[in-house]
Amino acid sequence: MNRFILAATASILLTGTAATAQVSEADLADDQTLTAQITTNGMGRHLQRYSPLDTLNKDNVKFLQAAWAFSFGGEKQRGQEAQPLIYDGVMYITGSYSRIYAIDLMTGKELWQYDARLPEGILPCCDVVNRGAAIYGDMVIFGTLDARLVALNKDTGDVVWRDKIADYKAGYSYTAAPLIVDGLVITGNSGGEFGVVGSVQARNVENGDLVWERPVIEGHMGMLNGEPSTMTGELNATWPGDMWKTGGGATWLGGSYDARTDTLIFGAGNPAPWNSHLRGAGTPSEDGMGDNLYAASRIGIDPKTGEIKWHFQTTPREGWDYDGVNEVVAFDGPDGEALLATADRNGFFYVLNAEDGSFVNGYPFVKDITWAEGLDENGRPIYVEGNRPGDPTAAADGKKGEVVFSAPGFLGGKNWMPMAYSQNTGLFYVPSNEWGMDIWNEPITYKKGAAYLGSGFTIKPNYEDHIGSLKAIDPATGEWKWEFKNNAPLWAGVMTTAGGLVFTGTPEGEFIALDDETGEVLWSFQTGSGIVGQPVTWEMEGEQYVSIASGWGGAVPLWGGEVAKKVNYLNQGGTVWTFKLPKQLASMK
Repeated sequence: MNRFILAATASILLTGTAATAQVSEADLADDQTLTAQITTNGMGRHLQRYSPLDTLNKDNVKFLQAAWAFSFGGEKQRGQEAQPLIYDGVMYITGSYSRIYAIDLMTGKELWQYDARLPEGILPCCDVVNRGAAIYGDMVIFGTLDARLVALNKDTGDVVWRDKIADYKAGYSYTAAPLIVDGLVITGNSGGEFGVVGSVQARNVENGDLVWERPVIEGHMGMLNGEPSTMTGELNATWPGDMWKTGGGATWLGGSYDARTDTLIFGAGNPAPWNSHLRGAGTPSEDGMGDNLYAASRIGIDPKTGEIKWHFQTTPREGWDYDGVNEVVAFDGPDGEALLATADRNGFFYVLNAEDGSFVNGYPFVKDITWAEGLDENGRPIYVEGNRPGDPTAAADGKKGEVVFSAPGFLGGKNWMPMAYSQNTGLFYVPSNEWGMDIWNEPITYKKGAAYLGSGFTIKPNYEDHIGSLKAIDPATGEWKWEFKNNAPLWAGVMTTAGGLVFTGTPEGEFIALDDETGEVLWSFQTGSGIVGQPVTWEMEGEQYVSIASGWGGAVPLWGGEVAKKVNYLNQGGTVWTFKLPKQLASMK
């Protein structure tokens, strides 16, 4: 046997799969229905996180067994927020500190590992997490904390191309899973607490060349095919002076794609700085000044050109760090209407028209909202101005504005952790937290690479018996069908299945399966560390598997104030747990 054949054979043995296997656009488009693989973040680019698999169900989930566990290893045991990808016998999963692993699905054995060489001076706001990768052709692609995008050969882990998203020295970073649509790999950016400017970028997936860029703060110029395209919004329409130049709006969670309307949907984070009085947002304005578009908004974008089709601003005149980045899920209404749903940091659950982003309805999904009385007929908040943090220039010493108590706290009624939609029940399963904060404003000036808040805060639990609350919500009425309460904050993703199950994890380390109609816990497994990852399920050789990453971390232990003290006993970790329902137990009850 010649050396070439030996090398090819070694490659096949190394990866557990033929090197010719290619992920296509059709694979991505049909991801939810192709139950032997998971090739998109969200188990479908609409982010429903619903599996049509029903082998595992309410009757037999109690027989779910651990199949293997894989350790990320080393001393880098920080928050593990990733969703695994599954393709052709291999799992691809990212870990903290910008690492990615290829794992044999049958044995749990490592096939290869890539560890990004992060420079000194990176500025991640909220832990050194990574939320997942994208896969296309023979490549797996993920972002790093120094705001770079790396494409690797999925069979060997070798670098195919690498590109810079933005300047990490200015406070930019990247933690989300990229999105791939029609040959473009689409990313946002992170760094809203450093006065960066949020944007969405699209690159040629084959070589990483930038095709278009769309800043999401008004006044900034877009780019298409290397040339200036159009300005975002209208200069100084809603931003005073030069504040737009460092206006925030980071698109840090990534986006979704609605194939029904051929639209990318990204959320934009908080405007910068947090002190809304500096941005002309301290008092109501009839002309829109101080709304600070397009921060704290959901934005519909043309995937071919980067042009903005529509926007919906969840928190105009934002002053509490209620980012607008939370995922937007595409779903069909009871009469076939094309709808979108999102649960915002501000405590309201919104249903939007998928064609133009217009408001359909909205409801509170947390128990306490103090900053607004509700939503008007257009979905705009009805503010309680007395619960806006005070203007420090009105204080006697000019150093600290009036302290107010606001609920939800700045970590949100729901933060990044993705909700799920069940085609089985028509309900959304929303991981939420019941907490508030004391918050005040302070003077601040922009300095490149420095925190740009202009606020102080202390987060507090609202109830003694729970902080975390998983709710089953009817999007047509806002009714909570059931609620699962948890002592510690919920920070993990949710998944639903046609078998009538809802999977999620808790910071106390429990991986749980609940009844989708009642919320009853039907199965649980202690993973040994807090769960802040995203569950997935697939089938292999006639058996249904479920996986979750376990490893406590994320924003809560770093920013949680009194809440962080409540959970400071929790152990860090870094393990992927994989479970299966054996064939011989599938028919048992």
